[in-house]
Parts: sequence; structure tokens; C-alpha cells
Amino acid sequence: MNFFFKTYRTFLIVFGLLSVGILILFYDALKPKRVLPIYQPAKLNFELVDSTLQHIKRRHRVSDFTLTNQNGKTITQKDYDQKIVVVDFFFTTCPSICPIMTNNMAILQEKIKNQSQIKLLSFSVTPQIDSVAQLKKYAKKNGVLDAHWNLLTGDKKEIYALARKSYFVAKNDGDGGPFDMIHTENFVLVDPDRRIRGYYDGTDEEDMETLWEDLQILKKEYPTPSN
Repeated sequence: MNFFFKTYRTFLIVFGLLSVGILILFYDALKPKRVLPIYQPAKLNFELVDSTLQHIKRRHRVSDFTLTNQNGKTITQKDYDQKIVVVDFFFTTCPSICPIMTNNMAILQEKIKNQSQIKLLSFSVTPQIDSVAQLKKYAKKNGVLDAHWNLLTGDKKEIYALARKSYFVAKNDGDGGPFDMIHTENFVLVDPDRRIRGYYDGTDEEDMETLWEDLQILKKEYPTPSN
């Protein structure tokens, strides 16, 4: 028996390694590939969806907008045509969750700075305070790269309508009036067809890892020759 193993040891080792490799390939081939969901109003927590939209089960798209970025440039939804976008809502004077969210967005920016397909977008929920000059100061402090990440200010009602009726990140039913305040930790993943594909806690490291993994899945769903 020992003679047999000595004689065929190399063969048995190679055969064993090949068998393991084949099993791994079969497992990968048979393992179901993860597909990101498409979030529609009717499938979300009704508290997050305006009553006029709760019946919608398909074809929801994030809305058009016209706002101003940290450089005083007008930014619209057209600037994000055919892009994968990570969206959040923040304000520059926030002392609690926003600094963590901004830091995590900056980490994400570093990862995607050579990937033109992915863009970052932050809407100010206190636009009356967050002027262009204030946003520019905040952008410099946090290392915002203009080519990848826009901080937007503008009409408060328009921004709040986006939060409540487009991205579904706010529970209250305000209209963007002077006493309204949206304070959400959500990062929202939007695909090139303007559909919501994921929600993540922008203050949570595990959720940020999941967001990064989901970005890779979405890139495969929407391949581009440039990346």
C-alpha cells in the first residue's frame, strides 16, 4: 500500500487539486447570482411614500431637478444620464450623522475616482443656510472632487419633494416650509434608468461595504467600455 501511494503520489495530488477546482467551478456556475431589487413605491414602508404614490407598483423613476452646486453651476438630472448614482441628503451645519455620512461618501469617492460611470450626489436640506459659498467651503474641507461629487442647494420645496416623492427617505408630510427638517442617514443607489436599487445606512460600516458590493453588481448589469 505504501508503495502504491509513493508511486502515484504526484498523480493523486494533482488529481485531488483538479477535483477541488472543478467542484469550485461547478459551485460558482450553479450558485444563483445576486440581482439587486428595483424599489417601487407600493413595496416600500408606506410611511415613507406620499399617499398619492403608494399605489405605484412599477415604472417609478427619480424626478428631474434643477439646482446649483458648490461651484455655482446649474446641475440637472441630465448631468446624470446613463450614470450610476449614490444619493444622500445632508446639511453642512449638522453636528451628528452628517459628518459620518460625508466621511463615508468621501471614502467611496476615493474608490470610484477612476470610474466615470459612478457619480455622487448630496442634496442640502437647509438650502437657506447652505449657500454656494458655504457648500464650497464644506467641499474643500471634505475633499470633494468636482468631477465626481456635487453638493446641491436651491429651492427647498423642490429638494423636499425629491426626498419625499422621488427617493422616499422622509416620513413626515411637510412641504419644504420653513419649519420642515429632513434628517436621514440613508444613502440611495440609483441605476442609469433612474430606478432605485438600494438603501443603505450611511453611518454604518457594514452597510457601506454592502453598497460597494452592490455597485459592482450594478456595473455588471450596466457595463461600459470606459470602465
